[in-house]
Amino acid sequence: MKIFITGGSGFIGQYLNLELSKENNLLTQYYSNVGNCNNYNSIRCSITDYITIEKIFNEFQPENVIHSASVSTAEKADKMKTRDVYEINVNATKFLAEQCEKHKSKLIYLSTDLVYAGYRGSLLNENSKLIPISLYAETKLMGEIKIQETFDNYIILRVALQFGIGLNHSTSHFQHIYQELKNEKPVKLFTDQFRSPLSVLETARIISGLIKNDIKQEIINLGGKKRLSRYGLGEMLCKVTGFNPDLLIPITMKEANVNYPVEDVSLNINKLLSLGFEMKDVEESIREIV
Repeated sequence: MKIFITGGSGFIGQYLNLELSKENNLLTQYYSNVGNCNNYNSIRCSITDYITIEKIFNEFQPENVIHSASVSTAEKADKMKTRDVYEINVNATKFLAEQCEKHKSKLIYLSTDLVYAGYRGSLLNENSKLIPISLYAETKLMGEIKIQETFDNYIILRVALQFGIGLNHSTSHFQHIYQELKNEKPVKLFTDQFRSPLSVLETARIISGLIKNDIKQEIINLGGKKRLSRYGLGEMLCKVTGFNPDLLIPITMKEANVNYPVEDVSLNINKLLSLGFEMKDVEESIREIV
């Protein structure tokens, strides 16, 4: 199968390259960092270089497009001009959807759990209230809307907090925790924000499985089996590795003066499980990573 991956040098993107190259013909896009893309059929261009993106569709003719490229955090978005964030996260997504419609390609779009209202309770399903509170989350939701307005051959994945070890230049908060604890240094972790953490290895495998499923026009929560705070994830890491749990320092979002305090965007993943995916629990996933 011919698959075009955007953001192929990102934290998730590099694992998608590894997983999807096993059985498919890939073309993976990167821009500022090459990551592991040079190990595959790849192209360096901006996701907003619409002339090049159109040429890719015309020449490569992808059957599936996995759109993971974006301004990927609230912190990054806040350091940029609003129009630039909008261009990357919204307009580029709309253009990809239009190209997918033109070339009969399926679009798998990586959105975020942060589109949900984070004060409405736990284990939110795909129909739960949407109130993104950062520019990042708002533009990711607008990307979802642009796709749905354009065509119906899509899968929108609302991706939970990812954990794992980054490849090459990429990194993660989990990786920071791991390295600090390994070096016997204390780590401050939130006790009052709850997510559904999912291993980046599991994410890549699930996306590989979704490509093989004959489904479209679906929004799916992509998260782990367990509702956890970052502190809870740290405790689980200590349990698996034998690191000293006394190095974990509990802290609240208010104490940390967090700009966008999202209390609970833990996800109901019944729709994902109904598609037949067998997932590792968090402890198993941590063991696989470390």
